[in-house]
Amino acid sequence: MTTVRSAAPQAKSSAEPRPKLRVGFVLTPRFTLTAFAGFIDALRLGADEGDRSRPIECEWAILGTPGAVIESSCGARLLPVHAMEAPERFDYIVVVGGLLHGGQRVPAEIYAFLRAAARADVALIGLCTGSFVLARAGLLDGHVACVSWFHREDFVREFPALRLVSNRMFIVDRRRLTCAGGTSVVHLAAHLIEKHCGRAHATKSLRILIEDQPLPANTLQPEAVVTRRARDSVVRRAMLLIEQKLVQPDSIASISGALGISTRQLQRRFACDIGMTPREYRLRLRLERAKWLVQSTDISLTDIGIECGFGDCSHFSRVFTSRFRTGPSRFRRMTRMKTAAA
Repeated sequence: MTTVRSAAPQAKSSAEPRPKLRVGFVLTPRFTLTAFAGFIDALRLGADEGDRSRPIECEWAILGTPGAVIESSCGARLLPVHAMEAPERFDYIVVVGGLLHGGQRVPAEIYAFLRAAARADVALIGLCTGSFVLARAGLLDGHVACVSWFHREDFVREFPALRLVSNRMFIVDRRRLTCAGGTSVVHLAAHLIEKHCGRAHATKSLRILIEDQPLPANTLQPEAVVTRRARDSVVRRAMLLIEQKLVQPDSIASISGALGISTRQLQRRFACDIGMTPREYRLRLRLERAKWLVQSTDISLTDIGIECGFGDCSHFSRVFTSRFRTGPSRFRRMTRMKTAAA
């Protein structure tokens, strides 16, 4: 495993201008490396000319217990050199969440530091499952939170009273910013860079990362990829409605009605845009999610069938076998045998 040291911000003389954007990172145990790396690299690229990495426009620090290694979900380790103190020296504190499986074991001092930051009116950002950490600290009360579609049900179960969005890349709600994770973090970082340093810096950062122009907060967050990206805005909206109600037996007619068009029109637009009907898309979506759950979790097959919108275990087994040419039980055994042999 690799150990990465946090680089201390360069000392600046009184004559040097203060960075326009200052960010402190708090990493939870088993944090998601992609979310952290994407966000901090966007800052690095937006902070200077070219790829020189000088913290001129933006400055960042990785906070924790100095000398105490923090291990990511992929095994890479990071060694912070800055203590979790004086949150008011930052414009934003970013908490990077990690694996939910097995429970998030977040040290009490992280919750204390985040609450101190909130009292100091420092804006708080939750990346990936960092939204769970902010919610457990009571720091999302009265705010709208954004999580990945994949963690939506986990969030609803744990925080039923909180307002939630799982069809946007990120949400900015006053002094709370939450993000679904993955590559969407670079667009949240670009949003902040544009706000504090100008659009040119944000665009330059994303171009080097080979990303599109900065995307707004209301950009649609995709479900698991099961087909090529839709170009028709009505089809995209229908996809989101299907994804959000994947477990529910909502008819395609009710979805087309919510969009203000007929079922026949919706079917025609789906066929023209992505080459399948809305029902075929929903079934494929359910099966791809079920496949992932079968091979990646210990959830019972009965519960997987219910969670993915199939009426009962036998129906789920029949449809799964028809699609993947093997039943879910055998598929799970084969997957584990391959993993053990690797």
